[in-house]
Amino acid sequence: MTIADGPVGSLSGYLDHFPFSKQMSHWLNRHNSYSTLEAAQIVENRRRGTGFSLRSALGARDFHERRFHQKELYYRLPLRPLVRFIVLYVLKRGFLDGRAGFRYAVLQAIYEYMIVLKVRELTRTSPTGDDTL
Repeated sequence: MTIADGPVGSLSGYLDHFPFSKQMSHWLNRHNSYSTLEAAQIVENRRRGTGFSLRSALGARDFHERRFHQKELYYRLPLRPLVRFIVLYVLKRGFLDGRAGFRYAVLQAIYEYMIVLKVRELTRTSPTGDDTL
């Protein structure tokens, strides 16, 4: 949980988000750092021995516990970057946005792949040498 160190307020309307307003290099740099943080969190969770449970992913009463197990299920999907692309481009109908929808789906798939590669790298360089991912 993040604690704000300044004033906090509520929005009365919608917030327009422009993720590419600062050029593609800014987006790539930001997502490179995000993927590093996410990979480190995945590796840390697995090192702590927090086991994955499909039952908890589907039916835990505590939201945070359920969300943790759902994310771990997602991280274990084979071909996760391809799954991400299909979800965004086909199931969420990104193809209706034309070239922009395609580019966004590809970028998100690349982001997922960056996480996969970084988890493998961190696991290979771990003190235990465990590369079971």
